[in-house]
Amino acid sequence: MKKIIAVAMLSLAALTASAERADSLKQAQIDFDNGHIDEATQTRILTGNVVLTRGTLLIKSDKAVLKETPEGYMLLTLTAAPGKTASFRQKRDGGPDLWTEGQAQRIEYDERTEVVKLFANAVVKQLEGKRMTSEVNGPFISYDNRTEQANVFNDASGESKAGGGRSTIIIAPRRTAPAGKQ
Repeated sequence: MKKIIAVAMLSLAALTASAERADSLKQAQIDFDNGHIDEATQTRILTGNVVLTRGTLLIKSDKAVLKETPEGYMLLTLTAAPGKTASFRQKRDGGPDLWTEGQAQRIEYDERTEVVKLFANAVVKQLEGKRMTSEVNGPFISYDNRTEQANVFNDASGESKAGGGRSTIIIAPRRTAPAGKQ
């Protein structure tokens, strides 16, 4: 049973921007407490401390729903229990210790469009080692891996609404002060 799910997850490498390309060639392992697998509809519902590991990609949630389209594309929805968040962490290409982390109450990923959406209390961080280089948070974040463009909206519905929440972006300086000047 786990082998079937691992095969289905092999297409999740592009979950984050500039994800480490080598992850797409690695086997996925998914640990969970309970699962319902419907081969007729190509739907897999996993619950209870769901942990997916695939290369440098680590996903955690209370519930994961995996659907496969007739063309073989995967749709993944991660849902957190009330008061918790679903999360992901993955190494990025471009350096020895570059990472992307994200969390939200619900995370959706569409493999066909390569779009990841984070709903409610969404946070995405880019890190160099443990140092945060950028962070964006808001009620809703959508990121297109193909175009490398993000949209941040003030409502978890994915729309901007009058009186909705506020979002924040933090950008750490990329350069350091010249020697002797601080």
